[in-house]
Amino acid sequence: MTATPAATGSSAAVRPPVGAEECCVRPAVDDLVPPPDDETLAAMAKAVAHPARLTILRLLAHRETCATGDVVAELPLAQSTVSEHLRILREAGLIQGEIEGPRTRYCVNTTGLAVLKAGILAL
Repeated sequence: MTATPAATGSSAAVRPPVGAEECCVRPAVDDLVPPPDDETLAAMAKAVAHPARLTILRLLAHRETCATGDVVAELPLAQSTVSEHLRILREAGLIQGEIEGPRTRYCVNTTGLAVLKAGILAL
């Protein structure tokens, strides 16, 4: 766990957790992302059509990176249920994960969200 400046008495910036650099590099997303085909848009829409998955997306957007256990701690759901929601979001291209030893770190896939937005705007 990375120590915070308050905990160490230092004013140095808090460093991201190990693995966060690789997982959460936010790619430059052009404003002109082409909309996805109907099947892809439907899969993405289905992925965000559950309140728990919307909560997970918001949580990841605010934290930039989060281990599965951290997400579980924030939701009143079983670990297996959270893992299933993460899998659905990952398969829809809305989040990405990186295996880090026995855990997986997740972050929002900004490109995937841009594609979803383009698809909705093209309706």
